[in-house]
Amino acid sequence: MDIYSSLVQFFQAGGLFMYPIVVVLALGVAIAAERYIYLTTARATNQRVWKKVMPMLMEGNYSQAVAITEKSKAALSRILRYGLDRAGSDVRRDDVEVAMEEGLMETVPRLEKRTHYLATFANIATLLGLLGTIMGLIQAFTAVANANPAEKADMLSASISVAMNTTAFGLMAAIPLLLIYTVLQTKTTELVDSLEMASVKFLNILTERNRASAG
Repeated sequence: MDIYSSLVQFFQAGGLFMYPIVVVLALGVAIAAERYIYLTTARATNQRVWKKVMPMLMEGNYSQAVAITEKSKAALSRILRYGLDRAGSDVRRDDVEVAMEEGLMETVPRLEKRTHYLATFANIATLLGLLGTIMGLIQAFTAVANANPAEKADMLSASISVAMNTTAFGLMAAIPLLLIYTVLQTKTTELVDSLEMASVKFLNILTERNRASAG
């Protein structure tokens, strides 16, 4: 209970600027949770699709592979569908590669969607904390100017202590948001790399089968 009371007292002492920082933090946490779930689900879905499609690609059964990718909403399915639509013995590898790059270019923005807001929210939280502290210091010095000289030092130190609460809270909000942003960026990069790797494997399988059929 003492910790709870201390937190409430800390928040109330910070003044009005504590509230917009809370809003920024709440928005950041909501976006972070949504993006983390989305990226984790996308990774698992892509792996399931690849395990189903891979044997069919090895056998050259492109029609069944197309059927699986059409039923799935996974990012990998969209990219493979671009390649499968152009797959054939008389199609050059470069043409299929360009088609799959087009699918990748459409997919990547969906994976990166809203993640960049976290870095922006972290900066906003920090700036709001600093602004709150500056406004608090202005009010403190204004109040102290008309106070009794014997009480000025005590009043000023107390006012500065309260004013610094917003900076502290702003940093407390910004640091986790930046850490979450880094984690999500890493997950996104790994996911994009896995999509690129799957595209290369698909192209290699297609090339090998075309050479085997031509031979």
